[in-house]
Amino acid sequence: MGRHFGNLIKVRHIITYTISPFEQRAFANYFSKGIPNTWRRFKGQVLRIVPPFVISYLIYTWATNEHEMSMRKNPADYVNDK
Repeated sequence: MGRHFGNLIKVRHIITYTISPFEQRAFANYFSKGIPNTWRRFKGQVLRIVPPFVISYLIYTWATNEHEMSMRKNPADYVNDK
């Protein structure tokens, strides 16, 4: 097995181009395109993500409060006890 994992077989008629990692810029256009693109994507998805989480939180808090209230004893039932 003298070949590396990515080169196990030779595929014909497919041309691949690579660039050295030392020639790449890790943060190319980060401030000019990256942050505005992140903000645009956030604005596009926030109305799909936030409402279900808010509704789930409201249902959870309501159910927790109802459960706590149902676990309490009614003081009127024990007025005549000594």
